[in-house]
Amino acid sequence: MSTRSLLVASLITVLTACGGGGGGGSANPPPTSITPPPAAQPPTQSELQAAAKFLSLATFGPTLEEIESVAESGTNDWLDTQFAMAPSRHLPIVVRYIDEYGFDFQTMPIPSFYRRFAFYEQALTANDQLRQLVAYALSQIFVVSDNVGALNNDPSALASYYDMLMEQGFGNYRDLLLAVTLHPAMGLYLSHVNNGKSDPLANTFPDENYAREVMQLFSIGLFELNPDGSVVQDSSGNPIPTYDNADIREFSKIFTGLSYGPREPGGPSFFGNGNPVLHVPMVMFDDFHEPGSKSLLNGLVVPDGQDGMADIEAAIENLFNHPNVGPFIGKQLIQRLVTSNPSPAYVTRVTQAFNGDQSGVRGDMTAVIRAILTDPEVDSAIRLREPFRRYLAINRSLQARGEDGTVPGLGFVAAFLTQQHVFSSPSVFNFYLPSFSPAGPVQDAGLVAPEFQITNASTVIGITNLIAYTLFNETSIDSPEELADITLNLDDFLPLVGDGQALVDQINLVFFAGDMDEETESILVTYADDTFAASSDDVLTLRATLYLALATPAYAVSGEM
Repeated sequence: MSTRSLLVASLITVLTACGGGGGGGSANPPPTSITPPPAAQPPTQSELQAAAKFLSLATFGPTLEEIESVAESGTNDWLDTQFAMAPSRHLPIVVRYIDEYGFDFQTMPIPSFYRRFAFYEQALTANDQLRQLVAYALSQIFVVSDNVGALNNDPSALASYYDMLMEQGFGNYRDLLLAVTLHPAMGLYLSHVNNGKSDPLANTFPDENYAREVMQLFSIGLFELNPDGSVVQDSSGNPIPTYDNADIREFSKIFTGLSYGPREPGGPSFFGNGNPVLHVPMVMFDDFHEPGSKSLLNGLVVPDGQDGMADIEAAIENLFNHPNVGPFIGKQLIQRLVTSNPSPAYVTRVTQAFNGDQSGVRGDMTAVIRAILTDPEVDSAIRLREPFRRYLAINRSLQARGEDGTVPGLGFVAAFLTQQHVFSSPSVFNFYLPSFSPAGPVQDAGLVAPEFQITNASTVIGITNLIAYTLFNETSIDSPEELADITLNLDDFLPLVGDGQALVDQINLVFFAGDMDEETESILVTYADDTFAASSDDVLTLRATLYLALATPAYAVSGEM
């Protein structure tokens, strides 16, 4: 049984519990790479499908126009353009909404609404799709959450954190890790802001929270790894830990003395600032930084006498150069962007890209992302689409827009129905663990499927209802009334209504990247023709056919059958 069939079977098990169903079958896989066709000829169907597959992984959801463009120009040209594109930031949108609506708790009771408006606007309309998507993937590794009240109430905090992930996501991993360390949203979430030096008389010592998580989750993981992501074992067959409690204590001394930066450039700031500034990097107050030498990993000793920021720079460099970072971070990015179960060879190739084997620069994130998205295994990639990504893809592929061209949306209903929303993770471990494997055929095959950790009867029904609301109501169900009207662009599909096969072929290309199985295709073609014959209503036929297609297990599990 293929990997995709195993995932579909597991999803059908969940659906059966809530009255759903699905199908199986086979489809021709797209080619390994895209060769631009002669200028006078349109792209072939296989080239269109390959472009659709690539864009389904590299964007929040492709439009037909984007698919045709990439099929003509090739994936490498698209990547070059995306890497060169300036980031479409979220914080200026937050500022725009503040200027327009202020903090009037009668009309906008929670100011964090603005941050959610900014996310939807950029995720669905911004041209720098790859940068936006990579930041989203990084947000599930370098987790902060609006479950912390201060981060929920200040719309600038998480908007600026997302902007930081976008800006650093195409830079160097070392700079990314440093920027994460110094961002006040992370400082607040993992409690190293206002983390003071030891005071033995008061029996207080540096907080160890960030010191632990920066190693466990953000850089090297718990155990020594081979370049292919497999765990290194000692002579007794036991995994070798990357660090111990003594290392945590030493790193905790490093992350002391940081507090909030000034509210205005050049303005005053002080350690323990009771009026936190959550959108500018934290600053070092050396009087509160732990003095003395610190013993870090692989025998590195940070000398006594240097200032606090020099200590932090040395610690980041120490983690950055650990051989675990390439396979540990690289494999997680593969899982978030492409497939839950990359082969050891795939992980090795991404590790080599991280190590600088091709570019000559260790930690070059653009080299890592290019390696992930252009690997030969991309064409056979299998993964359960997380419910929130499915919701975003439908809205972006159908070009959801508000009256003013933006996309107002708060996502509170979406979060409730899917148990997921950007920056709303219940813990620093994200919504699901990279190693999660659902009981049944997936687990029996020795595979993982992280997204199944939030896939249950409740969320399956929830995303199905959310798809219906998106297609049939065209309003934002959780925005203020004056911001709620949204329209969908159905122009790429409406002319095909009345020809069930042509309509389903278009749906298959845009939403399934040509991977729709034969059984699902047959059911949809019959349904589209029968619905049109019964109603002669083009729009109703289209919406109903889209709903049936996008609610299937075949759409939920990406990849060939």
